[in-house]
Amino acid sequence: MGHGGLDPWPIAGRYLPSSCGGRHLMEWTGLALLGLVGVGIISTGLPAAIVLIAVATFGAIIGVAAGTIEGSTLWALPSRLINLFENDLLQALPLYVMMGLLLDRLPVADALYRAGNAVLPRSPSAPLVSGMMLGALLGPMNGSVGASVLGLSRVVSPRLAAEGIPAPNRHAIIAVASTLGVLVPPSLVLILLSDAMLSAHTMAVTATGRSDRVVNTQDIFHAALVPGGIFLALCLALSWIAGRTATKLPDRERLTAGQGLLAAVALVSLIALLGGVALGYFYAVEAAAMGAFALLAAGLLTGRLRGVVLNKVLNDAIALTGALFSLLLAATTFTMVLRLLGTADLVGKMVSSIPGSDITAVAVVLSVIGVSAFVLDAFEIIFVIVPIVIPPLLIRIADARWVSVLVLLTLQSSFLLPPFGYALMMVRGVLKETVAFRSFVRSLAPFLAAQWLLLLLVLFFPQLTHVGQSSEDGSRLPAAPLSDAEFNKRLNEMIKLPEPE
Repeated sequence: MGHGGLDPWPIAGRYLPSSCGGRHLMEWTGLALLGLVGVGIISTGLPAAIVLIAVATFGAIIGVAAGTIEGSTLWALPSRLINLFENDLLQALPLYVMMGLLLDRLPVADALYRAGNAVLPRSPSAPLVSGMMLGALLGPMNGSVGASVLGLSRVVSPRLAAEGIPAPNRHAIIAVASTLGVLVPPSLVLILLSDAMLSAHTMAVTATGRSDRVVNTQDIFHAALVPGGIFLALCLALSWIAGRTATKLPDRERLTAGQGLLAAVALVSLIALLGGVALGYFYAVEAAAMGAFALLAAGLLTGRLRGVVLNKVLNDAIALTGALFSLLLAATTFTMVLRLLGTADLVGKMVSSIPGSDITAVAVVLSVIGVSAFVLDAFEIIFVIVPIVIPPLLIRIADARWVSVLVLLTLQSSFLLPPFGYALMMVRGVLKETVAFRSFVRSLAPFLAAQWLLLLLVLFFPQLTHVGQSSEDGSRLPAAPLSDAEFNKRLNEMIKLPEPE
């Protein structure tokens, strides 16, 4: 099985005419195509995969007609897409989707929430803190923010309403809790970004000739642990403070023996899976397989997954997995076209020419990712934007762990960014409660401030992503900064696109 990154196309490979004017025109045409994707997604309402394929086809036609792209080169695409699916990390996708659906169907989340209320001191804040902890536990296993929103809305929202928690506070807690899994291994977003970063870092190391050890999924898991722990602690503290404004004291939660046993088994299993992946005892795909099997077996043995219910779970798992795979195929095709047009080189030159320090360059690239989040979701950003903007950034900056965590934090922030954050829109759509948007944002503001504070801390203190890292695993910086000429020379000396097979 292959172990390469999700994007097999090297950044600098291109087939461009000798005409400098035609080259520059085609480079900028690629950026126009990127904008066209955003407009198409917003205006048509079509799935992103369809828009990406349509725009990629349009761009390829323009490139071939202009003589920038050799038509025969496109025949290499089918074999490249087949090789893409030999990546063993992709086995985790259907398993995580399956786990998210099973968690929504089984009473595991409800038992954990009740147990949290039972063990916490009796306080108006206890239900909010319990809901936040539930998001941290189930978020990584759900696989996506959307699945976490659905599960938390079903389990937590009715109980918070019964305890007299105002609707804006309920919405804010569910929205924030649903994003906690982005930073906690082994979330699906973290896994896919890790693989994309592996590919980007490989390109950067090849271009610069540095002797860095290329980051892998485990490195990024470890790098995200401390920032993720800090954010979770801040969220729990803010949840406790938010709950103190409530006037009603919640009733003492009483668990039956069966509920207590289920909660204990589920808690131990989740901690074992998450801890095992974070500490490197087993891979994310193995954790996904064990989790999906355990949930499926529990559902069958208890009779909750039979007949129509089991059939629906399996159908939904196949449908969601297919949607992710189609997005990956479309994004790979689209980024290939951009590279054939030379747009990747243009982006690389832009990154190299950003004035100021490395922090300035990182901040500019993160801003691009943040703006993209208004149009694209996290998976689309990972598949489309990251392969274009991150390789040239890693040529300039050797610390791939630091950059990876900053991208993760930016993606997490994008889910909660008013007014179009994905988690915000999901919560408002699922709960179907009339809540003034200003009140919602006011309840969300402390969590947004904590998130941006953490982003700034990691930006200015990269060592937060290297806690516990051995010295031999560190990224080694080049002896001297690359000049613009050397940067562009090495960028163009990277591995070329393969000849058509």
